[in-house]
Amino acid sequence: MIDSGRTTKAYLVGGGIAALAAAAFLIRDGGVPGENIRILEQMPLTGGSLDGRKAPDGAYVTRGGRMLEDEAYTCLWNLLESIPTLDDPNVSVRQEVADFNRAVPTDARARLIDRDHRIVDASRLGLDARDRLELARLLVTPESAIGARRIDEFFSEHFFATNFWAMWRTTFAFQNWHSAIELKRYFLRFLQEFPRIHTLAGVRRTRFNQYDSVVRPLTKWLLERGVRIEQGVTVTDVDFTERDGIRRAGRLHLRRASGPETVELAELDLAFITLGSMTADASFGGDDTVPELVRDKRDGSWTLWETLALKAPDFGRPSVFNGSVAEAAWESFTLTMRSPALLKRIEEYSGNAPGTGALMTFKDSPWLMSIVVPRQPHFAGQPEGVFTLWGYGLFMDAPGDFTGKPMAACTGREILTELLGQLGFDDIAEEVRASTTITSVMMPYITSQFARRSAHDRPRVIPHGARNFAFLGQYVEIPEDVVFTVEYSVRGAMHAVHRLLGLDLPVPPVHHALAEPATVLAALRTALA
Repeated sequence: MIDSGRTTKAYLVGGGIAALAAAAFLIRDGGVPGENIRILEQMPLTGGSLDGRKAPDGAYVTRGGRMLEDEAYTCLWNLLESIPTLDDPNVSVRQEVADFNRAVPTDARARLIDRDHRIVDASRLGLDARDRLELARLLVTPESAIGARRIDEFFSEHFFATNFWAMWRTTFAFQNWHSAIELKRYFLRFLQEFPRIHTLAGVRRTRFNQYDSVVRPLTKWLLERGVRIEQGVTVTDVDFTERDGIRRAGRLHLRRASGPETVELAELDLAFITLGSMTADASFGGDDTVPELVRDKRDGSWTLWETLALKAPDFGRPSVFNGSVAEAAWESFTLTMRSPALLKRIEEYSGNAPGTGALMTFKDSPWLMSIVVPRQPHFAGQPEGVFTLWGYGLFMDAPGDFTGKPMAACTGREILTELLGQLGFDDIAEEVRASTTITSVMMPYITSQFARRSAHDRPRVIPHGARNFAFLGQYVEIPEDVVFTVEYSVRGAMHAVHRLLGLDLPVPPVHHALAEPATVLAALRTALA
């Protein structure tokens, strides 16, 4: 453990939320001077998958949207309590989130929509006795016994046709072939969401998209403290040494536009290495173009982990997670509208004002399309009279009802046609098409963290014997916690910093809903209804 924080230099590989959080914890908890911290990022922006931006053509886009939650996101809230908002240095980001959700509570009234454009009574989960037994069997089966088995190895066909599964899978983006271990962890972590899965009343959202509401304030806080964020830098390799069971990172190999470079790590220096990326090789489409499904790992986000994995058997197996694009990919889209017509009609149809409805899922859609109408404006600086909507399709290969084409083969205009058809809004279709720009995003690895895996496919945050390095991100192993959450990245960062610096500070425990009798009772009543 490093016990001399003032002289320690820290190198953070990757500029996603895990690295940004680690930098904040190094300063706040470890007393490491900001000027001793360097963040090395290959992309031109920090934030990793927490993005949100305006394109040169004036259209807005986010690749995804993260729904937060009070009970389970303890490490994230711990971090954001320390970060002031951009508007008021006396208000923390955590407080802003709490205030926003009190003012704009979520209470979805159109969570599921059927093929006849009717709002389904989603409070009727549709579970039968066999479904409940299968749920119980998964919950009591140890992870060691589940192993690399699929979700659909634990449930019958009836379960997958229930309203419950339609809501659960689209809230968290599960496919039937994903890891049963990950589904079990989600059930245990979010048991408190069972009684409110049909309204998503437990969802907590940020005032703007998460880039503007979380990444920008956090980045500003770091820069004000002297942290150096270097963009256009790709870390291609790390040299390690081992002696008497102690492993150390000794040298970083970098690549810049100007050429290769190495960084030697001194005795007290630390390296925090982000592994893999769920948004690697994302490609964008427009009104008249189709985003490419990239399969050949062009942006280098996986290459570093593949290189490191050859150095030690406990550094994980990236091929488990990036080896099947077909099982990990889906496509999202953002509408930029210069008319309020679509949002007004959705509000009339659903009974939800923008920002209060969470996910609307077209349960019979061949694409299993879902949309979210956020509170406007959703982007900092978004002008009055411009509105946005985000959506995604979990199935990309089936022909759409209104396009006759797979989502993966559709232009933005065709995706809009499919959406308007699912809503049944033919009377305003012409106005909406004329006033809307569509940006689609293909993400080949977006659910790769749910891949079926064995116990050693993900490395520990701090591998055995590691003295001055840690692994970060969505592909490390944090027992009991759930991937595909901001909380997972922040928890791993806190654990890494506290352990490597030898800090006698607690990491907030993983939330255990089963330890709360009232939560368990409410979930049982819901499942038995």
